[in-house]
Amino acid sequence: MAADILMDAGYRVFEACEAADALAILDGRDDIGAVFTDIEMPGMTGLALAAAVRDRWPSMPVLVTSGRVRPGSGELPNGAAYIAKPYMPGELVATLGKMLPAPDSGD
Repeated sequence: MAADILMDAGYRVFEACEAADALAILDGRDDIGAVFTDIEMPGMTGLALAAAVRDRWPSMPVLVTSGRVRPGSGELPNGAAYIAKPYMPGELVATLGKMLPAPDSGD
């Protein structure tokens, strides 16, 4: 659902089911502007993914979400943001919009 929301807002989206897949995508591209991850996922948690992204790509914006787990003080890597589920589509787009330039409208 989040991928559809972001694509409808004009963002290009690469989806990964696991953190290792996300890191592999990031390793192979230089045109990714941000990472959006759930805290709860198979293998590495979203918080661990956020920390790995921050270590390898320090300027990469990271947005973390969860419907069950709220990160405690100091759990989010420096510069990462959090949005609680359930979120409204506009809330997700606005939060990401604060982290990235507006998507290219193709005009």
